[in-house]
Amino acid sequence: MIRFDELPIFQREFKKLKKRYRSLSEDLTEFQKVISVSPLGNKKHFSIIRKMDDLYVVKARFFCKYLKGSSLRIVYAYFPKDKKIQFIEVYFKGNKENEDAERIRKYLKNSI
Repeated sequence: MIRFDELPIFQREFKKLKKRYRSLSEDLTEFQKVISVSPLGNKKHFSIIRKMDDLYVVKARFFCKYLKGSSLRIVYAYFPKDKKIQFIEVYFKGNKENEDAERIRKYLKNSI
């Protein structure tokens, strides 16, 4: 069983997006079911941003029923040994082209 956790900044971003896209809580639950089975996802909608000994940072398309598509992106860290996933960032692709590289860098620095 995989445990899920969220960074405080992720929680704030998610809360803000949830006000606009009402299905997000349900969508996140569905997404968690998918990555519980395959934490690194499939090749089509997931990409590994960073790979370290005991940690993968993955960016994935995050499907939202309200948006009727894959305009959201979610970044998370997967710890295979601990069977843990920690959500780092969620964003709307229309507002932001790429993930926050600086946030990921700080996260990795603090996780090691």
